[in-house]
Amino acid sequence: MKKINQAKPLQNIKMNIKTFIFNPFRENTYIVSDVTGEAIIIDAGCLTNREKQAVKNYIENNKLVLKHLLNTHLHIDHQFGNRYIYDNYHISPEACKEDEFLIETMHEAAKFFGIDLHEEPPAIGSYIIENQEIKFGNSILKALHVPGHSPGSMAFYSEQNGLVFTGDVLFYGTIGATHFEKGDHDLLIRSIWEKLMVLPDETLVYSGHGQPTTIGNEKNFNPYLV
Repeated sequence: MKKINQAKPLQNIKMNIKTFIFNPFRENTYIVSDVTGEAIIIDAGCLTNREKQAVKNYIENNKLVLKHLLNTHLHIDHQFGNRYIYDNYHISPEACKEDEFLIETMHEAAKFFGIDLHEEPPAIGSYIIENQEIKFGNSILKALHVPGHSPGSMAFYSEQNGLVFTGDVLFYGTIGATHFEKGDHDLLIRSIWEKLMVLPDETLVYSGHGQPTTIGNEKNFNPYLV
């Protein structure tokens, strides 16, 4: 197997990206802001009180104004914190309609992993669709539908900053699992090649778990794609 090169972040990124590693699944929660102070959360995975406080402290210390709560998909580790954000910042989660069924099965899924949830997850406030532009401050993210890991998996691409948030579709050196309900391996591979591998090679990839990588690294060295 070829060695995967270390990702080299692009220069002059206008977005401020704060990465938190939350919950037993070590999920990446991102708070993304720009110079205007407006911000979004991508995949609020905060589960414990300590994790929720960390989100609150970061928002308050940086005087951020939350505009969107985005979900790349709705597996439990990526939506644990949706209720907290909804209750405290009055922002409903936004996700693809095709993942809505995962809200209904969230408690059952959590119990399977020995996690007791005492709150009901909030409903999707608005559905994210292919090519939708998500705006905050001076920034724009383009939504890309990349099903396979889950039927409603979305990636969020910033052309102006050369980066993409891929959820659990594409990782450093690997790809998303497809053994979950409604997962589809062939569809996942097709989604990656048709929606992500067509982005510029230098595009920085922020995944749902693990370290960043680049499109070029994964195109050339990811053993599941070559």
